[in-house]
Amino acid sequence: MIKVGAVVLAAGQSSRYSAAGGTEATKLVAEISGKPIVRHVVEAAWASRARPVTVIVGYARERVEAALAGLPATIAVNPDFATGLASSLRTGLRALPSDVAATLVLLGDMPNVDPGLIDRLIDAFEAAPEARAIAPVQEGRRGNPVLLARTLFDDAMRLQGDEGARRLLAGLDAGQIIEIDAAGSDASVDVDTPEDLTAASAVGPVDNGRRSD
Repeated sequence: MIKVGAVVLAAGQSSRYSAAGGTEATKLVAEISGKPIVRHVVEAAWASRARPVTVIVGYARERVEAALAGLPATIAVNPDFATGLASSLRTGLRALPSDVAATLVLLGDMPNVDPGLIDRLIDAFEAAPEARAIAPVQEGRRGNPVLLARTLFDDAMRLQGDEGARRLLAGLDAGQIIEIDAAGSDASVDVDTPEDLTAASAVGPVDNGRRSD
């Protein structure tokens, strides 16, 4: 069986959220259904087949780690979080064990991510291990999370600033990326402002029940 990890990017400064009036130390610890946003994401990753689950922290590190208390995830610290998303992705890739053939990249501000969707991405990669990336598509648009094969890791390590998986996918030929239908999921919903938080709270998160290992 192909081993696929998960990297949750949770080191950002939540600048837009704070500028729009958010009062939490970081949007990632704002709560939906009584639970921090980032905890919803990490629980979804843990409820999927992805292993290991690694969370990248940086800004408001203590608050984010406290929000994840008790979860069986590996914590990796990005001291360069202020330089942008790419540094967190690099930190996550460095933290992965050498036997991981690919990794899911999850954003820490997407509380409605579905573990079933994560598993479908892994299934697609297992069926086509020559693919360099697997991406969900909803209403004609690529969403998150995305799966990056190890063959893309070197390219990812060269990203700078706020470049992330989207930049990598844009550079792939059609035959190198597999798209799966994510209709009915929240593959494009994230929380950038207090208004986004209110909207996400109204919908409520998916049921991220844990899988047994």
